[in-house]
Amino acid sequence: MTAKQAAVKKYVVKLSDEGRERLSTLIRTGKHRARQLMKARILLKADASEAGEGWSDSQIASALDTTVNTVARTRQRLVEQGFEAALTHKHSPASTRPRIFDGAAEAKLVALACSKPPKGRVRWTLQLLETAVVELSIVDRASDNTIGRTLKKHAQCARRSWRFPTGESPVGVRQ
Repeated sequence: MTAKQAAVKKYVVKLSDEGRERLSTLIRTGKHRARQLMKARILLKADASEAGEGWSDSQIASALDTTVNTVARTRQRLVEQGFEAALTHKHSPASTRPRIFDGAAEAKLVALACSKPPKGRVRWTLQLLETAVVELSIVDRASDNTIGRTLKKHAQCARRSWRFPTGESPVGVRQ
């Protein structure tokens, strides 16, 4: 690798002998996640030290069947955050939607579903539960689909009150 090629890259990976050995051992031994193995291979190929291969991002991407952006992000994470951060995948809490029902709201929903249905009704429906949880200020808003998924986790009262209105359970579900 020439000095000109190294100067073009913003995040240059230079591994120590210990770091290179650690990555090689990680790849060769034990059971590890595929993503972690891919990152270790990327770092070994990107190593610009004397003992490293010093491949370009596009060469690494085509050899390891990944994208150039993955290679660049892995380089950047190693340089900015260190060895462990480059190898581990950190799940961002901002990437998922916040839960509508926390533990207390979920318990209130289950209690409501297990209670007697409104006057004139034989059982609770998901739509009735949807309006009831909003009227009772358990949550600000919730869809019937969300309520159904939440109650599915709590099948103890679901069989009796809203899930199986005829008292019959589908095959494989005990009463």
